Amino acid sequence: MSGVKRHQAQASLAIEMMIKEVRLIGLTGTNGAGKGEAASYFVKKGYAYFSLSDLIREELEKQGQEISRTNLIKMGNKLREKFGADILARRVMEKIKGKAVIDSIRSPKEIEYLRKQKKFILLGIYAPVELRYERARKRGRNESASTLREFIQKEREEMEGSEHGQQLLKCLEMADFRIINDGSLESLYQKLEEFL
Repeated sequence: MSGVKRHQAQASLAIEMMIKEVRLIGLTGTNGAGKGEAASYFVKKGYAYFSLSDLIREELEKQGQEISRTNLIKMGNKLREKFGADILARRVMEKIKGKAVIDSIRSPKEIEYLRKQKKFILLGIYAPVELRYERARKRGRNESASTLREFIQKEREEMEGSEHGQQLLKCLEMADFRIINDGSLESLYQKLEEFL
């Protein structure tokens, strides 16, 4: 076996060992990339589901505010500023008891906190922007964007915020594994299967 093939085999074995011990699967990615579908797949395989965005939705409901993408971003930033950039990760870990998938991770500080937990990996979910826009439109949520151009503009707000804001670009760079979701659901599920 050549040195290159031996190195590839060792790397593959190391990844396999890391994956086999996974208890917490974190998901990060842009709007409409397929994080929800990935989460649903892991739920079917016995993982409990938690979403950092759901924690923000709960806060918006408590305050009687509309649940729109704009308000989610503002409230998430407000919570991070007031309680620390890892507040959503700390709050979600109070709820987790066993194997879980954690959706909607948008801050490097959240990732840093979750990496301190045992057996955590982060998956970055990617898809082309036009495809993501169509998926987001079909969901029927208040996305605060009625055109592709507005969708892209709104996404820029999430990409490179301050420490207390969303920093999606950094989160994607911090992912342990990258999943390209530009095909069918079956294709996505095949890609996710290796993490079980």
